[in-house]
Amino acid sequence: MLSSQTLFLGTVICLVLTFVLSVTSLPTEAEKGRRKVVHVLEDDTGAVIVQTAPGKVITHRGGSITLPCRYHHEPESSDPNRIRIKWTKVTDALVFEDVFVALGLQQRVFGSYRGRVSLEQNGPGDASVIIHNVTLEDYGRYECEVTNDMEDDTGFVNLDLEGVVFPYYPRVGRYKLNYHQAEDVCKEQDAILASHAQLHKAWLEGLDWCNAGWLEDGSVQYPISHPRDQCGRKDTPAGVRNYGYRHKEDERYDAFCFTSNLNGKVYFLKRFKKVNYAEAVKACLRDSSVVAKVGQLYAAWKIQLLDRCEAGWLEDASIRYPIVNPRTRCGGPQPGVRHLGFPDLKFRLYGVYCFRKNQENVNVDVVKLTQRPGKSSKDIPMNTTATINI
Repeated sequence: MLSSQTLFLGTVICLVLTFVLSVTSLPTEAEKGRRKVVHVLEDDTGAVIVQTAPGKVITHRGGSITLPCRYHHEPESSDPNRIRIKWTKVTDALVFEDVFVALGLQQRVFGSYRGRVSLEQNGPGDASVIIHNVTLEDYGRYECEVTNDMEDDTGFVNLDLEGVVFPYYPRVGRYKLNYHQAEDVCKEQDAILASHAQLHKAWLEGLDWCNAGWLEDGSVQYPISHPRDQCGRKDTPAGVRNYGYRHKEDERYDAFCFTSNLNGKVYFLKRFKKVNYAEAVKACLRDSSVVAKVGQLYAAWKIQLLDRCEAGWLEDASIRYPIVNPRTRCGGPQPGVRHLGFPDLKFRLYGVYCFRKNQENVNVDVVKLTQRPGKSSKDIPMNTTATINI
């Protein structure tokens, strides 16, 4: 049994790794060797001083990613079964969502992370976790906390996603959405509300939109690359205009949505005749697919470089088409997804964009993690009991 003085000196030291991963597979040994280590020191009073540096890891929806965290404790003979590792997701509103906790050999995974999160276990002192089959909702900031009896320390890792931001308003018109409705319409279009960082990055890449929209933190903003009098005066500098945090129930704006990689393919269905909306739905179904959502078309344009100068129906009954290489009679000099509005559902003036999900795109790592032959993931017992104190 260690004395209290020894335990006091046995401060857990967390090492935050800031190497940025831009691949979806697990890191190679060479990549692990290039990670930058940020040390946590202890001053003369015994208080823990954390030296941190900004860092993030990058993947896309459907990929696997390591959230890196290492720790060191003194004396080295401390019992590893008394080390508790806890991962938590932290939102802008300082709401903490439990992700993973381990105490010795006992482990527990929470909520939507069940069946997708495991310890990397790359030697002593490794508190890193691997997230498989990454979702849009996994985007954000994570806290790694390591505790040894009465001593603990934390480090932070940001999980970023490759993807595209797009403005959205529904058929009923512009400035019709409160915050919760904006969340819903983004989800309906295979997306989530964008963050300020995602919108700012999109602005740096040239996004210019003269209508304010909700972001995931409850603020209302809009990006202007080409200042003009109709969009906050011509003599103001370019940038992301910010209305601040607005009342989530009462105020109405558009939405800025974010989506990432597709587990499938968007394509323009070749037909000899134009179709109305109901005929478009049936045509995609006959082709073993469904009418594409707006977020899916944007992802196909941005990530799969879909380029088609033909207007077509989408799932929300809007008419759009993606242009990667601008050309004459294809909607202007800039690349983008052209939007022709929401016509009468009976009009037979357009084609249709369909989405077919990949049947073979199964994440082998997730299958190994969550399934055994002849059993579903619900049948698999967790390596944990309710005795783990989170």
